[in-house]
Amino acid sequence: MNIDFPFHFDARGATAQTDYADHVRDMIEQLLFTDPGERVNRPDFGCGLRQLVFAPNSPELAATVQFTAQAALNQWLGDVIAIAALEVTSVDATLTVNLTYALKATGQVQTVTLIQGAP
Repeated sequence: MNIDFPFHFDARGATAQTDYADHVRDMIEQLLFTDPGERVNRPDFGCGLRQLVFAPNSPELAATVQFTAQAALNQWLGDVIAIAALEVTSVDATLTVNLTYALKATGQVQTVTLIQGAP
């Protein structure tokens, strides 16, 4: 069962479900914006990108963020996706993640843009 994120109920009052591609996208969002130590039973889960919204911008920070995000995606979702491209940018108080990946189960290529922070 592919539970939709964020958790909610559908029109029938049951747990909302989604298709496989959307479920994988939801898992990517959870991984990237979860801080390590935030999950009780998985203290090493997460990437912590949300912490970097207010960090000073520099080429070194951008490279570090990109490396950290790619390492987390490979560690936690490497059996589900193959990363084609990953770009993380921070402008003012907004963090933007552009990710292109292929679903290993279907070969379908997906592109997702995740934005965290001030609108």
